Amino acid sequence: MAQIVTVFGGTGFLGRRIVRHLHDKGFSVRIASRRPNPSTGDDPQLRSIAADIYEVPSIARAVAGAFGVVNAVSLYVERGTQTFDAMHVTAAERLANEARKAGVESLVHISGIGADAQSPSPYIRARGQGEQAVRAIFGKVTVIRPAVMFGLDDTFLNTLIKLLRRLPIYPMFGRGETRLQPTDVEDVAEAVAKVMQRTETAGLTVECGGPRVYSYEELLRTIARSANVKPMLVPVPFAAWQALAWIAEMLPGAPVTRNQVDLMQIDTVASPDQPGFAALGISPRPMEEVLQNILKIS
Repeated sequence: MAQIVTVFGGTGFLGRRIVRHLHDKGFSVRIASRRPNPSTGDDPQLRSIAADIYEVPSIARAVAGAFGVVNAVSLYVERGTQTFDAMHVTAAERLANEARKAGVESLVHISGIGADAQSPSPYIRARGQGEQAVRAIFGKVTVIRPAVMFGLDDTFLNTLIKLLRRLPIYPMFGRGETRLQPTDVEDVAEAVAKVMQRTETAGLTVECGGPRVYSYEELLRTIARSANVKPMLVPVPFAAWQALAWIAEMLPGAPVTRNQVDLMQIDTVASPDQPGFAALGISPRPMEEVLQNILKIS
């Protein structure tokens, strides 16, 4: 009988890929979300279940009998009681506790490069505090920290392509000097699946960065060149971006958020002192390959 892995946030951008990669490796996957999608076909190894990471009984039902649990739930804009602290710290702690009580053998917690419990940014700080809280409860947790992720249906490359095509003058975050290491969402999902297969990775923090580090300006010029456009890149102070993001967050589908601005003020590059894709036998895919595929369909 196949081992069961429950994936919280299994309907999201990364979560969907994690579900597929786990399934491809022979796991039976429970896709836990507040709005389950029953259209998983007739595959008995895939099951969509209703679960709320804010409610203990709901979590307990979702993790009962599971070999592994993945926390791929995330929050990018605070709304009412849905705060960064409530999602990335308290709820993550709650899930880790229920997983421990249920006898789960492998817990994977998705965080992000740059997570820092001492950061002045509420988002970055909550990510770091969430890691600490989960480790305190479930000592063998594996923390996966991706860099900014790209994929065919992402909101990263697709958004930049649209803006670079539409804006002859493009406002950059700061002077465009922040360093990024974009990573393929499929590679991150594969990393999660491999961690679930390999018990020796338990207790590690794995930083997932792509094969190339770009400055923000280099990234924009790479995308613009591929899209055959030549915008003028203009530096805009981060203080101005913070004010703009504060207003933008009031709009549906906020085009820019304050946590995005916070992240653009720090380098999000994998540390050479932490295990990365190589430790899992993964050769990360270059961004340019996916970029060309996006341009063909956009």
